[in-house]
Amino acid sequence: MSVRPRPNYVLRPMTAADIEPATEAILADDWGDRRAWFGFATSHSECRIFVAEGADGAILGTGVATINGPVAWIGTIWVASSARGQGIGRALTQAPIEAAESAGCRTLVLVATDAGRPLYERLGFRVQTWYRTMEAPGLAGSVDPAVCGSGRGPGGHRVRGFRPDDLESMASLDRTATGEDRRHLLTAFAAPGTTLVLATDSDAPSGYVIRAPWGGGATITADGEGALAILRARRLAAGPDRRVRAGILLENKVGARALAEEGWTEAWQAPRLTRGEPLDWHPEHIWGQFNHALG
Repeated sequence: MSVRPRPNYVLRPMTAADIEPATEAILADDWGDRRAWFGFATSHSECRIFVAEGADGAILGTGVATINGPVAWIGTIWVASSARGQGIGRALTQAPIEAAESAGCRTLVLVATDAGRPLYERLGFRVQTWYRTMEAPGLAGSVDPAVCGSGRGPGGHRVRGFRPDDLESMASLDRTATGEDRRHLLTAFAAPGTTLVLATDSDAPSGYVIRAPWGGGATITADGEGALAILRARRLAAGPDRRVRAGILLENKVGARALAEEGWTEAWQAPRLTRGEPLDWHPEHIWGQFNHALG
């Protein structure tokens, strides 16, 4: 993409040299530490990441598109508080949209803040559903063989470590759940130290959780009791001094009740907006996300 001049700023692709100044600028706006995420996005072929650079070289905003086959996620749309009202937010949303459409994406997805939602709706996005972020304390004890090993936990479910030959089955489960092709993300993040697999009687994967370097936990399974087993293993791994989060969709009412019975409470809700062709997906199979610029 060529550099495009704008009033008081330039919109261009983010580079590795931008990671530190962008991270510091976002931290100064109390928007969280995005260092690990930017490091991944600037080096990953399926991410299109942009910055708005001021006349003095300061990073004024960011925006990302992640290409998941025919679907793209638009996210990390941030504008420095000192630079709002100049059209930067719209430009940093439009650039990832154009990049996604140029890559052949027919459906766009994003999760909106209250501040960003009016802009996204002006660009043609509509609310599809809502995410519910659920939170629970970690559990005392270790991840024992009945939960993560050769034995079986409650309900006969077995959660075990990841093996490379799991990837194909995991990618198939993921496509059914999300309607997207996220194999590139599973390949990037799945490893014995980051991934747990819900195993069937034949030891084939029927679900998984993958942790990205910045946290989060993409969690997929059609088996509600199996999802609880995966999340229970996460809580044991976290220990009682930490908290664990999961993300479900409003459609998963059965899962919400089951989580509440296990001590999970809702931390916040956010709307999921889409534009373009409808997805063939199963929101009730989704129990956690990488982040809201990847899905």
